[in-house]
Amino acid sequence: MEFNGITLLAMLAVAAGLFFTVVPVLPGSLIALLGLLVWAIAEGNTVGWIVFAVCAVLLAAGASMQYVLTGRSLKRNRIPSASVIVGLVAGVIAMFFIPVAGLPLGFALGLFGMELARQKDAGRAMRSSVEALKATGLGILAEFGLASAAAIVFFGALVFSSSV
Repeated sequence: MEFNGITLLAMLAVAAGLFFTVVPVLPGSLIALLGLLVWAIAEGNTVGWIVFAVCAVLLAAGASMQYVLTGRSLKRNRIPSASVIVGLVAGVIAMFFIPVAGLPLGFALGLFGMELARQKDAGRAMRSSVEALKATGLGILAEFGLASAAAIVFFGALVFSSSV
């Protein structure tokens, strides 16, 4: 494998993908996957396509687990999707007013506000909001872990490939 501009762009896409799995403003796994696809096409060899295939499976599994784990927990705790969507919108809006902390703070406050409006009891709204935040955090952690594994496979291939 040759270290070139495409490889550098793929490395940046994978790094951005890892970042956006933790700060879910953009679809991090998809960004990493697209960067790896462009890299595999540019490489045009068996190693490139095997690395892409392994990374694609890891990234798809991580993105799926994010939704499955979060959705299962939200369903188990009877938290409607609308509460999470309002939390996400509030987080994105808050991100423009409070750099770095705006997204998680806005998400938590928007989620709690929606749950309070729905349940009309601050204690129950707080408990369901905490459960939703835990579920979201677990999903993010799972996606980040598998995206990290994909990054390790990619960077390992760059380091240990015989044609570098």
